[in-house]
Amino acid sequence: MPRNTAERRSIVQDEKINTCPQGYIWKENKKLRCGYTTGSCAAAAAKAALYTMLTGTAPNQVELLTPGGIRLYLEVEDLYRGADFVSCGIRKDGGDDPDVTHGLLIMAKVSRKEEPGIEIDGGPGVGRVTRKGLEQPPGTAAINRVPREMITKEMEDLLKEYQVSGGVKVEVYVPGGEKTAEKTFNPRLGIVGGISILGTTGIVIPMSEAALISSIGIEMKQLLAEGNGCLVLSPGNYGESFSLNQYEIPGRYIVKISNFVGESIDMAVESGAKGILLIGHIGKFVKLAGGIMNTHSRNADARAELLAAHFIRCGGDASAAARILDCVTTDEGLEIIKGAGLLDEVSKSLVEKILYYVEKRSYGRLKTGIVMYSNEYGLLGTAGPVPELLKMVKEYMQDESSADICGNQ
Repeated sequence: MPRNTAERRSIVQDEKINTCPQGYIWKENKKLRCGYTTGSCAAAAAKAALYTMLTGTAPNQVELLTPGGIRLYLEVEDLYRGADFVSCGIRKDGGDDPDVTHGLLIMAKVSRKEEPGIEIDGGPGVGRVTRKGLEQPPGTAAINRVPREMITKEMEDLLKEYQVSGGVKVEVYVPGGEKTAEKTFNPRLGIVGGISILGTTGIVIPMSEAALISSIGIEMKQLLAEGNGCLVLSPGNYGESFSLNQYEIPGRYIVKISNFVGESIDMAVESGAKGILLIGHIGKFVKLAGGIMNTHSRNADARAELLAAHFIRCGGDASAAARILDCVTTDEGLEIIKGAGLLDEVSKSLVEKILYYVEKRSYGRLKTGIVMYSNEYGLLGTAGPVPELLKMVKEYMQDESSADICGNQ
């Protein structure tokens, strides 16, 4: 088994897999190092602990084949032999991903039991699920399916290899996990007391859009599982603040979709939502009027062009449209449009076109409402059955509030 970093890296680079095949990826002309997930750490820690218990030998490192096909050799830390258990940890390495769990020690405490089977639970620093709609049911540790399968496989393989009867109890715990979880989506998702043990391939892809989109889908499914038929979608914090001030909808009921408007519409359809209410600043939403469904500037801009086009459509003159094309921000463009007395007309034209493209993306399978605003001018315009969708959201909020009151009596 390789003992030094160079040898370990060479093995990772030789794997014939599609996920981070060379131990790194190129993104936006930058070479970014891949890491490994909390799920890989938990499985490797459990393997090292049980190996120590069965053989009496404490390994310096442990080999783990991830579901994505990459073979890892991970250093074992803080190994401790108790009277009837062994515990040890693996240090989480997120690579070049901005991962708040990077550097945490993911610990596993392993003990034997007479009954067959692998029993997995979370200890201090691992969150507990409190709401419906997540991968694990309420009351259970926030250890997702694939990490559970990885741990189970490693335990079963070792028991079989050393011809040991009975089963194993595994408790995963994370020193500092509760404090770290405050920086994650967990509080928003109703996961309390710590981080989640996650991972589907076992490998962290730096700056992964897929991971963010997946978290958006999880939040959607959770709200739908709790009985909310209409999803309120907004790109970020500004939309959340506007929704609270304008419609008295707290952030708890809003799914932040970042730039991924198209993917979010797709997931809303797939998840069985009845409707969506899109609330956003014109700086991003004006792009939707051109059918641009990922609003990140690296994909497309066209803000000034779309403002100018709708300004001309609503009767604006060419010289003012030319000045709009020279604007850096949408608020600058709106100032020109307002000066021409066409702010309401242009706003109405934009939100109706946005509604057209959003409904086209969903193939008309969702009741859709559009709310567009500006920090400078406030509410600019709405399109679609916004009052009906707001009513659905408020009824859900009221039902949930009543359930909480009854539950606390």
